[in-house]
Amino acid sequence: MSSFEIVGLPYAPFAPLFSLSDAELSKIHAQRVLATANLGFPCRVSLSDAEIGGELLLLPYTYQPADSPYRASGPIFVRKGAREASIAPGVIPEYVARRLISVRAYDAKDCMTDAEVRPGAELAAVILRLFDDPRIAYIHLHNANRGCFSCAVRRTANQASR
Repeated sequence: MSSFEIVGLPYAPFAPLFSLSDAELSKIHAQRVLATANLGFPCRVSLSDAEIGGELLLLPYTYQPADSPYRASGPIFVRKGAREASIAPGVIPEYVARRLISVRAYDAKDCMTDAEVRPGAELAAVILRLFDDPRIAYIHLHNANRGCFSCAVRRTANQASR
């Protein structure tokens, strides 16, 4: 049985932003961009890369809102009209598998307890090993080259009750 699930962001908070003018986006430190390549514009909602010509917003996002020293935010892309990702438990999506990933494990007090950098295709074993530690509450994945938040990893129901 699988023991983890990779989770993207919900689209609803971002949807209204696409109707803002470029000047209004600038006031919230965001900008509208068009994908110029099929790789390099990773949408944090769909957990897929935008295709050439796809409209996205590049904006700051607080991916670690915890009241701890690890509180953090950073830039993310969100694709216009993105459908929320539905990744089967235990599956590493292509969006992650093709990148070098920084894996960051957090405890229940939202403090980082472990971290490592691995090719995305190797992450299943790393995630399973980290979740074998009962102190680990959740994991964040970051694109290692640019350091940007990619997505979250949570235990599936069969692991959450451990």
